[in-house]
Amino acid sequence: MNLRTISGFVLLLLGACLFLNQGQTFGPGKIFAYFWPSLFVIPLGLFFHWMYFSMLRRKGVGLLVPGGILFATGTICQIAMLFNNWSYMWPGFILAVAVGLFELYWFGNRNKWLLIPINILTVLSILFFAVFSIGSFYNKFVLSQPIIAIAFILIGAIILLMKRKDA
Repeated sequence: MNLRTISGFVLLLLGACLFLNQGQTFGPGKIFAYFWPSLFVIPLGLFFHWMYFSMLRRKGVGLLVPGGILFATGTICQIAMLFNNWSYMWPGFILAVAVGLFELYWFGNRNKWLLIPINILTVLSILFFAVFSIGSFYNKFVLSQPIIAIAFILIGAIILLMKRKDA
């Protein structure tokens, strides 16, 4: 990784932090508070990947499991920190284990029995993401918007009051 890539990544994170914290104080404490996953967890996951691909020359495939878990967990935590949505991002921790196991499957000896826990964890995570996302959408937009409730009432009344054509 060269200096240009690192400086671009740092400026991207700094711009995101400034954009999301408009009108609030900003200092080193805020940087650590918001970007601890990008500063500590994601680099550790990338370190495990670097060790596997560069140092060990694809011989220690077991390094990819913690590397994949840490990278996926760091990404989930970073998204949750930036948008303050921990209550919706928790299924990502289940998906992180599936990512680590999938890397073991993909770069290992392709043991087909690894696909069973990978698929179970992935489907479970997607199911929880969907349920909590739909629930959040329903609570924010349907229950809090009287216009939608009025529209449902009107549509229901129109359906009930329409004369049926007897066949």
